[in-house]
Amino acid sequence: MNEKKLNTRKMVLGAIMTALVIILQLMGAFVRFGPFSISLVLIPIVIGAAECGASIGAWLGFVFGVVVLASGDAAAFLSVNVVGTVITVLLKGTLCGFAAGLVYKAISKFNRYVAVVCAAIICPVVNTGVFLLGCLVFFMDTLASWAGGQEMWKYMIFVLVGWNFLFELGSNIVLSPVIVRLLNIRNK
Repeated sequence: MNEKKLNTRKMVLGAIMTALVIILQLMGAFVRFGPFSISLVLIPIVIGAAECGASIGAWLGFVFGVVVLASGDAAAFLSVNVVGTVITVLLKGTLCGFAAGLVYKAISKFNRYVAVVCAAIICPVVNTGVFLLGCLVFFMDTLASWAGGQEMWKYMIFVLVGWNFLFELGSNIVLSPVIVRLLNIRNK
């Protein structure tokens, strides 16, 4: 594929993945476990990062963060600390997409399938890890009160991120490699 066609493909695919990120995040707000929504939005972030590179992955993650803030999905945290919430939400999204792109690029030289699986793993790990770090930096006192006598780390792991992380990880590992493979078959 020539360079101009490749750049056009990346732009179009990046735009489609951006639209999917917005739609999936807005629709995901309706599927909740407790106060937090289940997110399928990491799948197009992984796909965009694998197919278009780390910069597009970072862009898709940033868009994810903006939609989380705009949709009210972070309202519980915004009411406590606006700046901390904005930093945490935008950083976790941007870094998860960027990391997925970097991991894919590094491993795809050896095996593209393994690279997609690794990117699909690293994306929710970074997303959740940065969220937990943001909670520790900006919301320790609030989380201690929300924990209601439980140990705060147990509350953070089992209540704030537990099932959501496992769902995101599982759906990413299963769906992202399949979709990337289908995109590559179609592209040949």
